[in-house]
Amino acid sequence: MSDVNPNPLPLVFEQPKGRGKPPRHLADLDLDARKEAVEALGLPGYRAKQLSTHYFTRLVSDPEEMTDLPAGIRDQLVEGMLPTLISPVRTLEADRGTTRKTLWRLFDGALVESVLMRYPDRATICVSSQAGCGMACPFCATGQGGLQRNMSTGEIIEQVVDGARAMARGEITGGPGRLSNVVFMGMGEPMANYKAVIGAVRRMVDDGPSGLGMSARNITVSTVGLVPRIKQLTTEGIPVTLALSLHAPDDELRDDLVPINTRFKVAEAVEAAWEYARTTKRRVSIEYAMIKDINDQGWRADMLGDLLQSYGDWGWVHVNLIPLNPTPGSIWTASRPEDEREFVRRLEAKGIPTTVRDTRGQEIDGACGQLAAVDA
Repeated sequence: MSDVNPNPLPLVFEQPKGRGKPPRHLADLDLDARKEAVEALGLPGYRAKQLSTHYFTRLVSDPEEMTDLPAGIRDQLVEGMLPTLISPVRTLEADRGTTRKTLWRLFDGALVESVLMRYPDRATICVSSQAGCGMACPFCATGQGGLQRNMSTGEIIEQVVDGARAMARGEITGGPGRLSNVVFMGMGEPMANYKAVIGAVRRMVDDGPSGLGMSARNITVSTVGLVPRIKQLTTEGIPVTLALSLHAPDDELRDDLVPINTRFKVAEAVEAAWEYARTTKRRVSIEYAMIKDINDQGWRADMLGDLLQSYGDWGWVHVNLIPLNPTPGSIWTASRPEDEREFVRRLEAKGIPTTVRDTRGQEIDGACGQLAAVDA
């Protein structure tokens, strides 16, 4: 039994049986399917496009605001196509109002969190794709909670639309603005809920009124390394940014820190990420949580640099070092500043672009690895 992970949880790829499905939502459907769904309500198909314009372009879901629709059908349309999927339980703010974490209750009582972060040049929402997570990483609060269920495309998009509304209405410090970026780094392993996540990505990048009209380049899909799904993403033709949560360059340690490594080894995961970069011409991000005396040794920086450099120096990769964020009861903590600096120095010496991630929202448990969705 490992000293690093003495009580490992099992990997869980399928949600527990018996979980109900959330109601069908406009965002679950493409434009043609929306038209059919509206006609099934006994209404003309063209109303689907009007409703889509309200939801995706005007960011409106209140029937009272849909003044171009006949008053007599508004409630029926909204009830049939825009059911309530997520309800806010509480919001917490940090960073002088530029970071906002929302705890959501789903239709079946499951809890998830999203975090909206405003920067001088962009606004990013970090969304959840599962209630809980089955990847069992021992340093992550979400991973230690286990998997409750997958989220639907509609539930994922509702988080994004809420963030877009908050920005448009000036609810975040800095006045009205636009949501520009989405990162799948909230609760869950996005690649373990592939179909719903890709559906959500398509809704984000589709032009209005089919979708939100966002740039695929501003959407980041993260994974602990589900190699078959990375390969599948490579074929989708949607040039999102891929983030591989590596956290260790050697199989011995990564088996403990990121249990999926017992299925897909470091070399396989990095090879799949490189192939993604080669095919899409999009730079891949390697995520690496810096954990004091566990994975932050200088020799591991050299090992990581050599591994990434072995695929060439054509700008295919960037390393994001993440100071470990504290979680309740955890025995681990962030690396010493001098060890972090040395890690950066060694990677850069091998020609690997490296940055240390800004830990936004730490005091409200809104930073990486802290999302546990506890209803206090």
